[in-house]
Amino acid sequence: MKYLVTQSGTARAALATVLIAGFMANPALADEAAIRKNLPERLPNLPKIDEVSKTPMAGLYEVRMGSEIVYSDETGQFLIQGSLIETKTHADLTQARIDKLTAIDFATLPFKDAVLIKQGSGARKVVVFADPNCGYCKRLEKDLLALKDVSIYTFLLPILGPDSTTKSRDIWCAKDPGKAWRTWMVDGQLPAKALASCDTAALERNSEMGRKYKVQGTPALVFEDGSRSPGAMPAAQIESRLAAAVKKG
Repeated sequence: MKYLVTQSGTARAALATVLIAGFMANPALADEAAIRKNLPERLPNLPKIDEVSKTPMAGLYEVRMGSEIVYSDETGQFLIQGSLIETKTHADLTQARIDKLTAIDFATLPFKDAVLIKQGSGARKVVVFADPNCGYCKRLEKDLLALKDVSIYTFLLPILGPDSTTKSRDIWCAKDPGKAWRTWMVDGQLPAKALASCDTAALERNSEMGRKYKVQGTPALVFEDGSRSPGAMPAAQIESRLAAAVKKG
């Protein structure tokens, strides 16, 4: 037998009194409630609000929708898009928050599905999501040549059309995928055609992982500390990020 519990008018009034008292004791709760109510009502196309939290700036609240950050006053009357900068340290608090939200647990990545290139001792590690027809990926690959003592795990992510899928298949199925990848990306030499029997399930898993982590463009880099960076970057900057990641670890 299931039990149905109802509240009398007196009980509802008592509950309301408790809630009001809670809001008075903690005004932030009342502010969050107002923001959660007013923003969706006034902006129907706004994505679902996942979190509302106070910022270091008085009267300003962070409104998080997935990994997207906007800011609101305590009533939801005003909405601000942009970066919150702490002027004393010049720290970009918005970017720091986004970096934390989008960080990837590096150790859990499925490295067996990546093309591995080891340079020197390979002691340091970096992950790259790349499309074989991506011009910026080719530029990045040339910069990666300058790095020492690094293992580069490239997850093939063919997002630029059918030919990218074909090339990714041919590279993945090559006898030496790392060599085939570098020969194509750096020297422009096409890999041999893959046999029809080659298992390319890894490419499908890569696409699924890209969607999971919202990798929306290539190249995209992930460092050992879980931080990520969209787009190509010069070797010196990659070296700096590698060193920082090792220190954090």
